[in-house]
Amino acid sequence: MAGGDPGSAGGLVPSSDASEAAPETESTFHVCYCCDSFSCYCGCRSGCLRALGRRLGSSEDGCTALDFAWVVAALLVLLSDVATDVCLALAYYSSEDYSCFALTLGFVLGPSLAVQALSFCWFVRDYGPRPSRRPPGRRCCSVCVWSWQAVIHILQLGQVWRYVRVLYLGVRSQRQKTYPYRRRFQWALMYEYADVSMLRLLEGMLESAPQLVLQLSIMLQRRRVDALQCISSIASLLSLAIVLAAYHKALRDSRDDKNIMSYRGALLHIAWRSLTIFSRVLSFALFASVFQLYFVIFLVVHWCLMTFWIVTEETDFCASKWEEILFNMLVGVVYIFCWFGVKEGKVPLRMAVFYLIILTENVVLTLSWYFYRDTAVPEASAALLLTFNFLSFAVGIGLMFLYYAAFHPSGPRLRWVPSSCCATILAGLAVPPPLPQALSAPAVPTVAPCDVEAGTRETPVFEVRHVAVPTVTQLQPEGPVIRVGLPRKRYPAWDTHFLDRRLRGTIRLLEYTTPTASIVQYRDVSIRYELYEIFGVWRQDTSLGT
Repeated sequence: MAGGDPGSAGGLVPSSDASEAAPETESTFHVCYCCDSFSCYCGCRSGCLRALGRRLGSSEDGCTALDFAWVVAALLVLLSDVATDVCLALAYYSSEDYSCFALTLGFVLGPSLAVQALSFCWFVRDYGPRPSRRPPGRRCCSVCVWSWQAVIHILQLGQVWRYVRVLYLGVRSQRQKTYPYRRRFQWALMYEYADVSMLRLLEGMLESAPQLVLQLSIMLQRRRVDALQCISSIASLLSLAIVLAAYHKALRDSRDDKNIMSYRGALLHIAWRSLTIFSRVLSFALFASVFQLYFVIFLVVHWCLMTFWIVTEETDFCASKWEEILFNMLVGVVYIFCWFGVKEGKVPLRMAVFYLIILTENVVLTLSWYFYRDTAVPEASAALLLTFNFLSFAVGIGLMFLYYAAFHPSGPRLRWVPSSCCATILAGLAVPPPLPQALSAPAVPTVAPCDVEAGTRETPVFEVRHVAVPTVTQLQPEGPVIRVGLPRKRYPAWDTHFLDRRLRGTIRLLEYTTPTASIVQYRDVSIRYELYEIFGVWRQDTSLGT
């Protein structure tokens, strides 16, 4: 489900990373070491990449079977998480345990209603009524679409429908042979994929995480473990880990200025998230089984401190100030359970501080339970729980180091094999295309020694010789250009056209009213070229440098 050039290899990513490349030969951006051609970057005409595509089960159009499997796995995890929680609530009701039934069902329905309402609001803003006149046939279709969406969201199936649409748009984008039409489906695919990833993150933190703490606390208080409780807890834990990995992968796939996350890295990301979150939730459950009131106070204090920390980071995720505050409050809830990157710069230091705080809190919570636990809990069982808790946290941190050392999208810190373009694409790193000779580097003034005339005391040592900038006519966009008068948001924030629903509406309107693909152009006064979101091409513009 690539979204860059027609046939670009890789995952759900619209274009390529080229802003960080360094000049090595005559061209500013070096590409491939096996055939050194632009066709190797495209993949559809490259023998080495075509062989790798057959090994990965991908088509020559760039849509791999792993992309579909990733989306299907996320959909199945969502359904299994909700289904196990509902079955567990019904089991509590049948056993006349009405308090556990109310809590379990409340943690399912409450977040689901909030997420479905938000999803429907997004649908209204994306496909709301427009002032244009429509023929009777189109009006009938519009009524059917609105009725269908209303029924879907009332039945709490909004996210399921969005996952189905992601699969549908992926298939349709591959069946289109003409590039502009395929690009339109890829635009819609990335929008839907980004929306469902953000909705799943919200539901995961409001439903799966509290549900996991609740079920573990019930099992510890009653000192009895049921099979359905274990299945529900495992499904909630797996849902949390996959939600975080899917969100980060969707964020990277949607940006052309960052490398995409490989599926090997995503699996390792899920592993270390699962272990660290399990250790955190187990510490919560142990403490809450003895100190219920103090546990609530602890959560509120921790959330306030984490939210204040995030606010001081001055994040830039949303379009307005109030939306940014609400987002910071949501990330504060995420920080109760795990780390979540919200800003570039000094990431290792912030992660070290965060996990040091988490480790300290886990130790205090667990030891408090150990010394004030019920006397009916055997010493051996208590020691086993403590050992398992700290061991899972240590293994999770070890896997996190392995992920950042060898599988991070920015590039492995440890290289075990010689690097090549093929190994780079297998690892999930975007390979930038080369520029033509005229676009290789902007012309800069050359400095030459000046001739010294005889008899002159004060002579200039250097003179500046200005070189005319060549006019570039290659790789010019053919479709309508949407110029955003703001610089691009820095990673890890979403680009403006993924968050601003008005800009989305403009793009959708242009996509279906023009024969060519529309282009989103961001301005950056710090560089001398314009970056085009769709085609991933560069053109010189002297006005940007002034």
